[in-house]
Amino acid sequence: MCGVVGISGTSSVNLRLYDALTMLQHRGQDAAGIVTEADGELHQCKGEGLARDVFRRSHMMRLVGNVGIGHVRYPTAGSSGPALAQPLYVNSPYGIFIAHNGNLTNADKLREQIFRADLRHLNTDSDSEVLLNVFAHELQARRKLEPTSEDIFAAVEQVHNRCNGAYAVVGLIANYGLFAFRDRFGIRPLCFGKRETEAGIEYAVVSESVVLDSLGFELIRDLAPGEALFVDKNGEIHLQQCAAEHELAPCIFEHVYFARPDSLIDNISVYKCRLRMGEKLAEKVLRLKPDHDIDVVIPIPDTSRVSAQAMAETLGVKLREGFMKNRYIGRTFIMPGQTERKKSVRQKLNAVKLEFAGKNVLLVDDSIVRGTTSQEIIQMARDAGANKVYMASAAPGVRYPNVYGIDMPSATELIAHGRSDEEVGELIGADWIVYQDLQDLIDAGAEGNDNIKRFECSVFDGQYITGDVDAAYLERIEALRNDSAKQKADVNIEPKNGQVIGIHNNNSANN
Repeated sequence: MCGVVGISGTSSVNLRLYDALTMLQHRGQDAAGIVTEADGELHQCKGEGLARDVFRRSHMMRLVGNVGIGHVRYPTAGSSGPALAQPLYVNSPYGIFIAHNGNLTNADKLREQIFRADLRHLNTDSDSEVLLNVFAHELQARRKLEPTSEDIFAAVEQVHNRCNGAYAVVGLIANYGLFAFRDRFGIRPLCFGKRETEAGIEYAVVSESVVLDSLGFELIRDLAPGEALFVDKNGEIHLQQCAAEHELAPCIFEHVYFARPDSLIDNISVYKCRLRMGEKLAEKVLRLKPDHDIDVVIPIPDTSRVSAQAMAETLGVKLREGFMKNRYIGRTFIMPGQTERKKSVRQKLNAVKLEFAGKNVLLVDDSIVRGTTSQEIIQMARDAGANKVYMASAAPGVRYPNVYGIDMPSATELIAHGRSDEEVGELIGADWIVYQDLQDLIDAGAEGNDNIKRFECSVFDGQYITGDVDAAYLERIEALRNDSAKQKADVNIEPKNGQVIGIHNNNSANN
């Protein structure tokens, strides 16, 4: 999962790109990067860490130009490190940068093609670099000195023909313009908007609509699955469907966890979707335990708060804030290793004992993935004096790996894999556990957009929408991306803060 942004403006875009990345910071905390273009020169700054730590005033002053793209990284496929920070660059043809959100499922096959047929070299194990080189090769095959929108769209069409998986992409071609496209299932989100100025119309393409709101852009719509967008150097926008076969089947986990509640994703309000999730889950509680003894509903901050509010209202039970969050601890979900996640839970949350003492509490979380966080939080509730501790998950049990851009590569690390709900409840120490039904979750999302006939729900049902994921593939990514493999890969890597890689930046930019 990553966050991407692209702006084609009538004035300098550097500060707006930075503001956009801070608005998208929840989508990736590993690395951040910005590229701008002015008079054919590309200016880049990127490094490991949060956006606020990567960019300094000296960097921003050198990121000149009226068009640019940005990226915040959440590592899934590929290791961590400064070389993996995006946007990524190839100099031929023209000079192209891309920022990518998602995972390719046929990256290994494409790497072989890129080396043997396309005669291109890859520097990293990132599937984003694979995607970039596929696009660059297909654009170069057009053999145009000055590419047009038709050339861009033809290259995107070939990307769709060659690349499987999930990808929401924004890119920049030196001296020619900004482009963006979305995979043919629209798995990862991407929308665009406009802003009218005295100098002309500006366009922005972003992962979440909240960025458009913040920057003063009017949301036009989501980019359709398979659709491509190109804003040329004159500021003219071009749109074209580039996939012969396409279907809108977005990732439902965006609404469960990743997206901000104030965003619209595929014309669905994330906030309203989470309210409906809470209502439907409360109705299930009432079916299963009509004479429940729940005294208080307590959300596990932050993403479960909206669902918990709706649950409390439907159950007729008080809602209380029982956990206070330390805002300076990153998301435990994306931390590598069970030990690190477990340690961070108590650093991140502290119980308000008065809300637990002698009460039967219903804890509400957005989802239960590995179970480490849930187990620690339930124990915290008991330590605070709770009489009984029930656990409600606003999402169904996560039982299958995710291959489309969420860091759930290993089935063996998923607590619900191969276990019943009762067994999960016992393992995490809950007196009772209730999961959302998958159909209720789908209905909660679909109610916001009648055009969506299905969602990408593979982590819940094991049905991989791209049709190219088999047992051998899942075994391979588990071996490469499980917690043990990541820890071995990182053991000799010394973190280095403030690493900046620059094009057309002088040496003082590193100070």
